[in-house]
Order: sequence, then C-alpha cells, then structure tokens
Amino acid sequence: MTYANTDKFYINGEWVDPLSSTPLDVINPATEETFATLSMGTSADVDRAVAAAKEAYKTWGRTSREERLAVMERVLEVYKRRHDEFALAISTEMGAPISMAKEEQAAVGVSHLEAMIEALKAFELEKTMPNGDTLMRGPIGVCGMITPWNWPINQIVLKVAPALAAGCTMVLKPSEMTPISAILYAEVLDEAGVPAGVFNLVHGFGPDVGSALSRHPDVTMMSFTGSYRGGTAVSVDSAPYVKRVALELGGKSPNLIFADADLESAVENGIGYVMGNTGQSCDAPSRMLVEASVYDKAVELAKAVTEEVEVGNPVEEGEHIGPLASEAHWNKVQSMIQMGIDEGATLVTGGTGKPEGFETGYFVKPTIFVNVTNDMRIAREEIFGPVVVIIPFTDEEDAIAIANDTDYGLSSHIYSGDSERVLRVARRLEAGMVNVNGNYIEAGSPFGGYKQSGVGREGGVLGLEEFLEAKAVSAF
Repeated sequence: MTYANTDKFYINGEWVDPLSSTPLDVINPATEETFATLSMGTSADVDRAVAAAKEAYKTWGRTSREERLAVMERVLEVYKRRHDEFALAISTEMGAPISMAKEEQAAVGVSHLEAMIEALKAFELEKTMPNGDTLMRGPIGVCGMITPWNWPINQIVLKVAPALAAGCTMVLKPSEMTPISAILYAEVLDEAGVPAGVFNLVHGFGPDVGSALSRHPDVTMMSFTGSYRGGTAVSVDSAPYVKRVALELGGKSPNLIFADADLESAVENGIGYVMGNTGQSCDAPSRMLVEASVYDKAVELAKAVTEEVEVGNPVEEGEHIGPLASEAHWNKVQSMIQMGIDEGATLVTGGTGKPEGFETGYFVKPTIFVNVTNDMRIAREEIFGPVVVIIPFTDEEDAIAIANDTDYGLSSHIYSGDSERVLRVARRLEAGMVNVNGNYIEAGSPFGGYKQSGVGREGGVLGLEEFLEAKAVSAF
C-alpha cells in the first residue's frame, strides 16, 4: 500500500512542501524493506508551523466549550470510520501484529478521545472558591508535541485531544520511524473541520525539529513522550523560556506476586503484559517480584508460558508477537540480553539471536532471566523488549523495598488475595499507576509516573489540566 503526503507537512490547514528537506526511508520492520519515503524538516519549517498556530490561537483560544466539543465529536466520528487504516499503518510501520493493531493500538484512538470528551463536559472551567474568589481555567497557548514510535496513535491522541479540549493550538513532531499514523491523523483532523492552524504537523529529527520546537519563544508548552535522555533535552531547551514541560518517559515497572495470589493467573498475566507489543511499552511490568515460598513454582510457570508465546508475521491475524520496531532497537535489546548473561543471571528461555524461521525482520526471542538481583543492569535499565527478570522477595516490606529501588516510577502491578494488603502496598509504591490482579487502569485515568518516569499526567481530567492555566479573580 502506498501513502500520500509523506513528502509534505500539514501547516495552516494545508499540505505544503518543506522549505528544504532531507529524504528518509521508512522501513517495515518485518521485511526490512522501504515502504515510504519521508521528508525531514528543519527549524524553518517549525517557524512556519508555530506562526500558523500562534495566529490560529487568537480565535481557537476564545472558542466555547460547546464549540470545541462539537469539533472533537466530529474527529471521533471520522477516526472511527478510518480505524482499520490506522491499524494497517501501525502494523506496517512498527510491526504490531494486525490483530493487536486493531484491538489495542488503533482502538485507543477512540477510547482516549471519548474519555477526553467526557472530561471536558464535566470540567469546571470557572468556579467560585470557598473564599469567594473565582477560579478560571483557560488554554495555555501554543503547544509543541513530540511523540514516540512504540504506541504512535496512543501518544498522539493523549496530547492532541486535551489540547483541542483546552483551546490550545499545536505543532506535532511524531517519531520519524512511525510517521504514517501521524499523517493519517492529520487527515482525520482536516476532514473533521479542525480550523486551519490549530493543528500542524512537521516531520524531523529530534536534535533538529524537536529542539527547534522546544527552543521556540512562541511555544508556551512542550509535551514529550520518549526516553529519559530526550526528556532532559526538551527540558534544557525549554528552560530559558520558563515554559511548561510535560514528560512521559520510561519505566522499569515491578510486578509484585504474593503467595496468596492465584499464581498461575498472576504469572500468565504478568508475562502477557510484557510480551504484548513485543515488550515495547514503557509501563511493561518487566521486573517480576515473587514471594520466596512460591518462587520456584512461579519460575516453572513463567518458563512454560513464555515458551508458548508465538512469534509471527504482523500481517497475520492472531495473538503472536511481531518484530521490534527497528534494526537499531533490535541491536540494543540483543546487547541487553547478552549483558544479563554476562552479569551471571540464569537464562531460562530465549536468549540472543532471532527465532528460528525469522531470519529476515527484527524479530527477537521471548526471554526470561532468573537468579537476578535488583542491582544488575538488566533489573535497573529499560530493555524495551520481550524480556522478563524474576526476583524473589521474603515478605511485604522486602517486596516494597525492591519495587521502589529504581530510578523510575511509572507503573506497577500487585497480585494478592488480600484486599487490605493490596491497598496497603499500593499506598507505598512509588509509581503513578497500580494495576491489581490482572485489571488495568481504564482510559480517562491519569497516565504518568514518579521520579525519572516523568512530570505530569496524561488522560482524563488531569491530562486536560496539563494544557490549562489557572486565573484567580477577586470577588466583586
């Protein structure tokens, strides 16, 4: 399939040629073949896009809640109609199996937008405070957005939807690895009648276009999802302008399995959450912490479950996992697996190299390590692949200590049959999300984390608040 507009940017409601550009091949990670050629922009293209957003803000920033809701409802309608196009694009550009792309990757473009529509309907944009003064909330202004490749539409919608809801205008720089889904989303916004200049799309590399956005004096907020290194770069570039910066970064999330849990279900769910999306999820519970009395049994179960995980072609329907998203990322994951072996962890299943029968494509073996201590690099660094490390703990205190002994704090999981323990442990975990007994937080709940996992939250009411400024008006 061929895609339109890969050589253009969407600025001020039109598909325009870059002022000057460098071509970049977009690679299908399952075939290692080029399927599109992208034009990469420069700071001059950013200047043009920001100028369009700044001009559009003069009117969009003054629209009513009802006007913005009407636009968002039309976006939702158009997106639903084109849902399968997004699934195919995501599957092609980053390797998600087509079933997963339809049911999860593309589907969140609906659920997150629906949740933001409900959040805007219920949000008090003006209210009287107990002291008699009035609290007003309004849009922060022109927003720069940088999104990653692993959940491309998920992260685009989690930024674009609240910006639209708040009355902000925006410039998006998506990952150069997954540009097609961003192009399709620009087409959806255009078809839905989002006014010219409210949403703008410029492709480019982080050090060029991303940095130009962060440094631009007319951009009042930056919203970034990606690596810790990228997040610090955005923060540094934004600092001279004292602009708001929202960061959703990495994780090394713990999965606490207590002896009173349904062990088979806990292990199966835990492995499944990591293997899904081929391990390329920032909130994957890649550290499985298991109470010592059931540790050996959990290892047996984990080995059996992991060896049943199928690797397959993304174009085929089914529950298999696909390739990693790029050759560079495949090399990184391979080096981390080898590091685990070198550190002395025990490889239970998987390992380095490609699975048999998948010599072409960036496929990787589902991998389990045991006899892991929390000071090993494979237990501390984000691998971002289908790799699980299993660590024993002695009691509740030990479990919490190990779980919190990390630079990250994005997500966590608890499995226990004791509801009081679940709440007790959840209160002490240094993580932005706690998922219990296989249940995952719903769309509209805040997504984000503690420590080096980021600043701020996405989704629902808290995600909307990120794009709003507060104003106090005295009683009169």
